[in-house]
Amino acid sequence: MIGLTSLITEYPPMPPKFNRRRAVFVLGKIDEILAWEQRKETERDTKFVELGRYLCEVRAVQYWRLENLKSFDDFLGRRFPGSRRKAYYLMSIHEHLPPQARKQLKEVGWTKGLELAKLARRDGQHFDCATWLHKARQMPKEQFQQEVQKELTGRETEPWEIIYFKLYQSQMPVIEKAIETAALMLGSDRSRGYCLEMICADFLAGANLDNGDPETLLFSMTRFFKFLPGEQRQAFLGGLREKAS
Repeated sequence: MIGLTSLITEYPPMPPKFNRRRAVFVLGKIDEILAWEQRKETERDTKFVELGRYLCEVRAVQYWRLENLKSFDDFLGRRFPGSRRKAYYLMSIHEHLPPQARKQLKEVGWTKGLELAKLARRDGQHFDCATWLHKARQMPKEQFQQEVQKELTGRETEPWEIIYFKLYQSQMPVIEKAIETAALMLGSDRSRGYCLEMICADFLAGANLDNGDPETLLFSMTRFFKFLPGEQRQAFLGGLREKAS
């Protein structure tokens, strides 16, 4: 708490100058685009670039005050009740992609635009826009995501997604303990995502042992097998062969 209280000041910064007329226009454009979202794919991608620009302006100039909301997060919660993640994705595209890339986003789609934004954020002025736009046009979405991830990390990887959960403070100890225990079993080099997968696979296997879904049980056991070191994999397969014979 000491670090937090040190940020309190007797003279807090003044909020940005509020232009009510512009705020009404921007919020209206956001609602117009969200209501219009059912149109064809390419046109929607073009509109989403525009939506990201307006969302950035709402955050910067605090237009959410027009609706008597307490924060920009409350504003997103009202416009994006299912998930605010998409809004932040669109804002990231606007903030990090150069103008020439944003103009051509309708040719590649906004999901590929997000991948391009990751590279642009890393490379800054050295971002090779033309090369990566060409790859985005030529490659399927999943392949392009893997290509970008390989470029960012220097190694091959499978497609990934960030998932957010709302957790209460009372839930945190048991969840952290479960992930910590899974890490001890899998090895400290495993990510928390792998640990969570192990926990879920264990639950699915247990839930389907007796009169459950054999396909789900097989899927869970397959995921377990993936985590075994090389020697243990061979021992496991050898035991299966002995029982089969």
